[in-house]
Amino acid sequence: MECFVRTVETGGFSAAARDLGLSQPNVSRNVAALETHLQQRLLQRSTRKLHLTPEGERYYVEARRILDAVNEAESALKSEASPSGLLRVACPTAFAHAFLMPQVPTFLKTYPDLDLDLQISDRFVNLIDDGVELALRIGHLSDSALRARRVGLFTRICVAATDYLDARGTPETPGDLIHHDCIVYSLLSTGATWRFADLEVAVSGRLRVSAPQAAREAALAGLGVALGPHWLFEDGLRSGRLKRILTGYEAAPVPIHILYVANRLLPRRATVFMDFMAAAFSKVETLNVDRS
Repeated sequence: MECFVRTVETGGFSAAARDLGLSQPNVSRNVAALETHLQQRLLQRSTRKLHLTPEGERYYVEARRILDAVNEAESALKSEASPSGLLRVACPTAFAHAFLMPQVPTFLKTYPDLDLDLQISDRFVNLIDDGVELALRIGHLSDSALRARRVGLFTRICVAATDYLDARGTPETPGDLIHHDCIVYSLLSTGATWRFADLEVAVSGRLRVSAPQAAREAALAGLGVALGPHWLFEDGLRSGRLKRILTGYEAAPVPIHILYVANRLLPRRATVFMDFMAAAFSKVETLNVDRS
């Protein structure tokens, strides 16, 4: 059952074998034996990829739940002082580098028997298909089969280089942005519409970027006004190369969530990670991060 579940979550027999510390033929034989026992085809095999059959999809959900319950029961019987095992966490790139990674050394020191696999990417991660137990998501959530724990808040600020403001003037209200070059972050959920406290402004500019770090570099280069989290621009603000503008017009804070699959029993390694991150966020009055 464990071989089958890890094959589904890693995408193949070879990857599952590496994950479980077994040989690829052993994993393949175990899955075949499971199919023989169940008298059902769980996986459709091809030269390039494995695909779940409808029966395999149903069995995977139950098998994952059972294995999680077994792990939780064993942990409880052992009265572990520290959780163990491998925890897979998905996180947006900019947020991971700016906030999550500085917390990792303390987390791993606190839980020495736990291994952490951070999947840092700006692509949308499907927790079930990608075999991820937890995912950090920034912004309001849509209805889904996932559960979420809110662990923090963020706001976005507007900045521009002092040289740019000297040449073009300083916007006094959000509406003034229509007369300015704005650096558009193309992965922002609202696109080229920037939200403020009481209105939305359609902005434009000569540069669009798909990474928050690029927006920061463009702002530092004097290419226009940028919208993003405080931590993204912190060095520029500290050095005086960037100036915060339109203060007092920022939109209401947006939540930061940790997501997990609703029908899956969370192992202790996942719950301690959520507790740890919630405590880390609580030390920041209002964490300013961007959505990736």
